[in-house]
Amino acid sequence: MVNQNCITPHVWVSRVPKLRQPDLCVFDLDPADDDQAPLRAAALALRDALAALGLPSWVKTSGSKGFHIAVPLDGKASYGDVMRFAHIVGSALVAHDPAHLTMEFSKKDRGGRIFVDTGRNAPGATFAAAYAVRAKPGAPVSAPCTWEEIERGRVGPQTFTLRTMAKRLKDVGDLWGDMSKRKRSLAKAMTKLRP
Repeated sequence: MVNQNCITPHVWVSRVPKLRQPDLCVFDLDPADDDQAPLRAAALALRDALAALGLPSWVKTSGSKGFHIAVPLDGKASYGDVMRFAHIVGSALVAHDPAHLTMEFSKKDRGGRIFVDTGRNAPGATFAAAYAVRAKPGAPVSAPCTWEEIERGRVGPQTFTLRTMAKRLKDVGDLWGDMSKRKRSLAKAMTKLRP
């Protein structure tokens, strides 16, 4: 990757040996501007919607403009199932707050709203890896954070940088370290979506 001048490694939502069965479902909240209040509200609303379906979620800064919310899965669902699930949840989130949220892919059609990107769950799609440095001024890092930090407004998309990450890890450890122990069944969550 270094030979290819890669600064930010991007990863799939599946891994060896089950490349056709994701063990993560990722939502990428991509705002049009720097207004943090609607972004935080969207992240928290998504967390609560997932929790209502029995799915714990983890959050990290994107190191760019938004937040990534990840749900650890048991790796039994197909990409198609995970994509459908993410789309249903994303659509419900947008329907709840259409003034601030959209699923419009084209930037010109977003009308300044936060893009709820569920496309990270497609085969071959990627998202910035946890602890990846972004190629932006100040070298922000896509860093795991806590839901409490989001609630209190202590963390924004570019809060953590290459220079601050060593202290951050020393202070809080790897916040995503136990995520794999909390895997859930997507099939079980899908039953809660059906009328």
